[in-house]
Amino acid sequence: QAQLVESGGGLVQAGGSLRLSCAASGPTFSMYAMGWFRQAPGKAREFVAAISRSGIPRYAGNVKGRFTISRDNAVNTVYLQMDSLKPEDTAVYYCAATLTTNVHYWASNVPEYDYWGQGTQVTVSS
Repeated sequence: QAQLVESGGGLVQAGGSLRLSCAASGPTFSMYAMGWFRQAPGKAREFVAAISRSGIPRYAGNVKGRFTISRDNAVNTVYLQMDSLKPEDTAVYYCAATLTTNVHYWASNVPEYDYWGQGTQVTVSS
């Protein structure tokens, strides 16, 4: 069973950057497809980015070109580099993992993920 711990959130001005990290405990991190989601107050949790076991990234349309997801299996960590941040990026960001035998599998829906972190707050001021 994977346990996920996010870090790196904080307060940043519009146009700035943040790098989120998600450290996973438990064996076989390389067997998990990983994702980032976010949830703003009063809104549903939404997909941000995902990365397959093989390292193929996928992005939501509203972050494509600004955010970069990556993974380092050697240290059991997935990252989300966020550049050109906007006030509408303000949310709690969650890391998620799903166990899969398909190295190219990725997922963009909440029910497709089995494990979740506790979330980290990102606030972008205008």
